Amino acid sequence: MLLYKKIAAKKEKIGVIGLGYVGMPIAVAFSKKASVIGFDVNEHKINLYRSGIDPTNEVGDKAISTCTVDFTSDETRLRDAKFHIVAVPTPVKPDHTPDLTPVENASHILGRNLSKNSIVVYESTVYPGVTEEICIPILESESGLKCGEDFKVGYSPERINPGDKVHRLETITKIVSGMDQETLDEIAKVYEMVVDAGVYRAESIRVAEAAKVIENSQRDINIAFMNELSIIFNRMGIDTKAVLDAAGTKWNFLKFAPGLVGGHCIGVDPYYLTYKAEQLGYHSQIILSGRQINDDMGKYIAENLIKSLIKTDVSIKNARVAILGFTFKENCPDTRNTKVIDIVNELKEYGITPIITDPIADVTETLREYNVIFKDIQDIQNMDAVILAVPHNEFKKLQKDDINKMFRNTNNCNKTIIDIKGLLDRQEYQSAGYIYWRL
Repeated sequence: MLLYKKIAAKKEKIGVIGLGYVGMPIAVAFSKKASVIGFDVNEHKINLYRSGIDPTNEVGDKAISTCTVDFTSDETRLRDAKFHIVAVPTPVKPDHTPDLTPVENASHILGRNLSKNSIVVYESTVYPGVTEEICIPILESESGLKCGEDFKVGYSPERINPGDKVHRLETITKIVSGMDQETLDEIAKVYEMVVDAGVYRAESIRVAEAAKVIENSQRDINIAFMNELSIIFNRMGIDTKAVLDAAGTKWNFLKFAPGLVGGHCIGVDPYYLTYKAEQLGYHSQIILSGRQINDDMGKYIAENLIKSLIKTDVSIKNARVAILGFTFKENCPDTRNTKVIDIVNELKEYGITPIITDPIADVTETLREYNVIFKDIQDIQNMDAVILAVPHNEFKKLQKDDINKMFRNTNNCNKTIIDIKGLLDRQEYQSAGYIYWRL
């Protein structure tokens, strides 16, 4: 009996290594059709899942509490599985070179517990060659098994969009690849159990790795173009959003918008591609230029806040500034690689320590990673400036009176609003006398 048939019959198990924003939804989805062992080294996270709590808000507490995933932090439990999915983050180091430590550690753990005749599928975003050149040797060394004879390997890049309730694992075409045709067929059949949108069979593992890394690089470049346009139009005194609304009436105009580019995908993946290109003697032109623009946007926003405060005759040092939102994107608790911290750090250079509120963000993660403590939005009072940094649904509900209560009691011409994503009606606030600025 083929492996996927044994999995469908629940005679063999699927092991998911890494239960974050990607791995956990995968484990839950497969548990509806198969027996799943969900492994993570973070015991606290495992205990939350066992208690029916979803700290990521990706599938919700009910789905966690009712699913049949066997959550564990005991790596030896992986020996009971024959089909393994590795879904750990692949960040970059401070010098923007790939940090493969998580995927390497996961490979060591899995290798120590790898059973003969298993299939291992990597989902982590990497540059072409990582699966075969780095991961397979680790699996072989740790297990004493031979790839191609004792176990097989494939790659299927994750495409889950954190916080997105429409584009999910089940509704996005899944790219799959395998080291040989037999492995590809098995991997495709297994993913077809849960992916309603179907699978796309890439011709090789390296092609699948490359496809994933360019998806986010393309998006990064397009946003960088919008950010550059925003800088140009700002100098011209033209509202960028108004320009994009006008241009967007053409059928083939790509509707991207300026903004902060953070998180563990768009702001990271391009560096994986350019790193590999550098190793081969090619220095990226477009990709790195786009990255530079996007990486500098936090500083650019902070500088424009300072210029606005000067217009209002507010003393820069110790000015009271509030930031609404800290996560890397809207309606998602993930603060990893958030670019809002760049605004915070730049303002501190001017002697301003902003007050930050975020009803969605992971409080524990934020304190550990950034030493930032949030305030309740009700405590945002007597401000000189308010930065709407992340368009959470909660912030979209704010009315003009709600915004006004955040400021000190003074004329509107002394109140600065920085509306990064254009949540508010620009004309309404400008006509009321506020200093209003947006990308």
